[in-house]
Amino acid sequence: MKTKQFLLLAITLMTVSFAVQAQRGVRIGYIDMEYILENVPEYKEASTQLDGKVQRWKADIEKKQKEVDLMKLNLTNERVLLTKELVEEREEEIKIKEDEMIKYQQDRFGPGGDLVIQRRQLVQPIQDQVFNIVQEVAEGKKYDFIFDKSADVVMLFAAERNDISDIVLRSINRVEKRKEAVSKREKREIQARDDLSMEEDKEVTEREQATEAKQSERQQIMDARKRERDSIRAAKKAEYDARRAMLLEKRQRVRDSIKAVRAGQPWPPEDNGGGENNEGGSGAPGLPNGDGGN
Repeated sequence: MKTKQFLLLAITLMTVSFAVQAQRGVRIGYIDMEYILENVPEYKEASTQLDGKVQRWKADIEKKQKEVDLMKLNLTNERVLLTKELVEEREEEIKIKEDEMIKYQQDRFGPGGDLVIQRRQLVQPIQDQVFNIVQEVAEGKKYDFIFDKSADVVMLFAAERNDISDIVLRSINRVEKRKEAVSKREKREIQARDDLSMEEDKEVTEREQATEAKQSERQQIMDARKRERDSIRAAKKAEYDARRAMLLEKRQRVRDSIKAVRAGQPWPPEDNGGGENNEGGSGAPGLPNGDGGN
């Protein structure tokens, strides 16, 4: 009798529950796990590293396969020259090499291989974080059901307004920013963004992106002007250095000519082919003829 009463009470409670849900409407949301993972920097970086390992594993397998193929080819070409015992020995070596290659392939790409294990290790922490945030979002936004669009779930229709992938992704980014926040101001700004709705957050993000674009454009203009100024300064400096070098060279030639006249040596030097024709004979430039500079 008590069992019947309990069943009747349970059925009544379920009926009331469904009635309440029918009155307020069932809220259903969905996420796209692949989209979320592709936009999480830690996952992208780790996935790139794993892809590098996969390429190395494939290269190793290909190398082992080529070694086996070469051994088979050599045996085919030399079979007529070998005794039965040597043929069997070579075949055994090939079999061992093939078994090693198959085992290596299974260890890397098999159902329980390194690829499956490392991919699970890569995805699991992020999935756990996503599931925890999904639960928080579902409770906060009062969703009744949330599905993963990228999983093996039949979804004949999905209204875009029910997609909460961006909400989950935003929450993940907020968690990372909270970890990186140092000052109280940064923490307050993050908290203020958390309190915004998706539409408000989108507007703020668009304004921030527009501001960043303007700052980037302004920086590019400033960099271009700086390059132009640097170019002009470099040209002026080169011109100044060339003029200074010419003056220094001219002064040195005057000093050399004075020394030559005082020493009673011809100027310009004879081995220079009389490069300079000084008016009034062989005196130093700018000096009277016959004046020894005394």
